[in-house]
Amino acid sequence: MPEVVTAGEALVALVPLERGRLRVGKLLEVQVGGAELNLAVALARLGVGVGYVTWLGTDELSELILERLRAEGVDTRAVRRVEGFTGVYLRRILPLGQGRVFYYRQGSAASRMGPGAFDPAYLEGARFFHLSGITPALSESCRAFSLWALAEAKARGVRVSLDLNHRRHLWEGRAARAWLEEALPSLDLLLLSEEDAEGLFGEEGAVWNLPVPEIVLKRGAKGASARVGERRLEAPAFPVEAVDPVGAGDAFSAGYLAGHLWGLSPEERLRLANALGAFVAASRGDHEEAPRKEEVLAFLRGEGGWHR
Repeated sequence: MPEVVTAGEALVALVPLERGRLRVGKLLEVQVGGAELNLAVALARLGVGVGYVTWLGTDELSELILERLRAEGVDTRAVRRVEGFTGVYLRRILPLGQGRVFYYRQGSAASRMGPGAFDPAYLEGARFFHLSGITPALSESCRAFSLWALAEAKARGVRVSLDLNHRRHLWEGRAARAWLEEALPSLDLLLLSEEDAEGLFGEEGAVWNLPVPEIVLKRGAKGASARVGERRLEAPAFPVEAVDPVGAGDAFSAGYLAGHLWGLSPEERLRLANALGAFVAASRGDHEEAPRKEEVLAFLRGEGGWHR
């Protein structure tokens, strides 16, 4: 059975091959993405057994997603096909680096997930169940699904991690905070960005007081901070040229979870997470350059041409 189970919406991404305005007629590359999907792929490349839960439509795009997941070694037994369509998003990156994402997902197959969307016995034996705050924001049924899935994981003794991933275009801060308050008793690990902290809590200090055993704050180019029990930790980022930051936070979360599974110390977990985030931020695509285990370990050792 998978060591990590994650649930969320899989999307097909249309990504320009070069920077510029889409209206000029740029060529688009077809990729797959979504916060939990990116995390699942990154974990699988590290050799972690990972299972993915979602609903896909009956269209050709869902076939593409399934093929990509299986090719990466992600377990798809809990993926369900339902009548409907699979969500799509279109990315734009202007010459000076300004990015924007256009989503076409309202009413998608995954947005209709609710309690009972998968057999909770699939969680048996897993060490972590991971969710992002995007999933409960998709619809009222997804909100209920998220709380149900968290409760099912806790009932089976599975540790629960949440990457807050607040998306203001999906729901406003008050609704996101209300859902988080319901979810907090189930959480063992909370990951969030500086933007999440500022947007939902107004100040970073409020984050550290949340009743969660382990909290990790992703700071992008400034590294990361954590509170593990009563300990506070800081870890610097690896200096890279950020080519495409989309997906870097998901890779960071995958690295932090892998560090737990490998028995690493909190300091080592943060360092591994920062390394995975750097790999993805320095390349184009949501997870295309997420490293294999041997690659990231060589990077952390400064071998093979890598420098710390």
